[in-house]
Amino acid sequence: MTEARRPAKAVAEFARYLRTETTGGIILLVATALALIWANSPLGDIYQTVRDFQVGPHLLHLNLSLGDWAKDGLLAIFFFVAGLELKRELVVGELSEPKRAALPVIAAIGGMVVPAVVALGVGWGSPGIDRAWAIPVATDIAFALGVLALTASNLPSSARVFLLSLAVVDDLGAILVIAILFTASFDLVAAGVAVLALLLYAWLQHRRVRTPWIYVPLALITWVAVHSAGIHATIAGVALGLLTRVRPDAGEEHAPAIRLEHRLQPWSAAVAVPLFALFAAGIKISGGSLGEVFTTALPLAVMIGLIGGKVIGIFGASALAVWLKIAERPRGMSWRDVGALSLLGGVGFTVSLLIADLALTGEASELAKTAVLIASGVASLGAAAVLVHRNRVHARLDD
Repeated sequence: MTEARRPAKAVAEFARYLRTETTGGIILLVATALALIWANSPLGDIYQTVRDFQVGPHLLHLNLSLGDWAKDGLLAIFFFVAGLELKRELVVGELSEPKRAALPVIAAIGGMVVPAVVALGVGWGSPGIDRAWAIPVATDIAFALGVLALTASNLPSSARVFLLSLAVVDDLGAILVIAILFTASFDLVAAGVAVLALLLYAWLQHRRVRTPWIYVPLALITWVAVHSAGIHATIAGVALGLLTRVRPDAGEEHAPAIRLEHRLQPWSAAVAVPLFALFAAGIKISGGSLGEVFTTALPLAVMIGLIGGKVIGIFGASALAVWLKIAERPRGMSWRDVGALSLLGGVGFTVSLLIADLALTGEASELAKTAVLIASGVASLGAAAVLVHRNRVHARLDD
């Protein structure tokens, strides 16, 4: 199904998604700048104290620092919204048509595998690279869509669909990496509770139960069970999103997934993700530490993986898929447009910072997160410059 023939409601929902994520990208940028300024100011000790302040009951390992609550709790909301969007695209959107769905999925896989291989190659032998290779696999949805919206309003809507689909699949892949790589211990009983809660959620969706008085406690139980099982709690968000119904019944104006997106996405884009960035991006930067980013193998591996690996992986996988005729290039897009979006894929940010927090500790974590910020900034500026040029080209073509 092409963009022109997609149901009007699906197009409207997609446009709303883009508007919200664009606004969220701007707030995210402000939160990141605030974190960096605060952490490197005379009030830096207060920043550390606030971030590390622990709150919550000791029961079920829920006595967490505010930084961990942002990482484990608030990002679960972000990934729930991402799961809803992925489910909607798979069932009624662009990804529901195999030929159209193939390209962003293949591009996302290339954009995960190649950066990981590049990072491993550059950082081979460095302490921590056995886990840090996962840092450059992610693409930040909010930041990437924000840059695209601000610089390339004349690009065809297929470009936005391609980038959104790629980023959602990419983040889902990153979450699977987190689940496999960073599950240090495993509580079988808690995992069983999580599975039962998810099955109950799916059954309630099937039975068309709509009351939040059941779903909100059930979602909280699922999150606590996943967290207690030793699996990163954001997995709960993705799983619940993918189990939510996206097709409206007869006489139903919106399916549950659409209603939930309406209610939660503004909170995810404007509150959850920026607060995570506020606690994750507060890195103390000095001349010496900044120099280490460019002279130490591990942060170099992260930067090259994000900036170089993403471009090669996304563009190379896309070109190969089209050449093998297993996918189609998005309607109205040239290969130069695909190249610009591939560069934008190097904006790792949110999930890359999350993986850096999970993979590394101490100075290594700080260097890796600094590398993520630098690489995401370079990718954003580079992509913006190319997209501004492509925007002018498309504007002339439309005249």
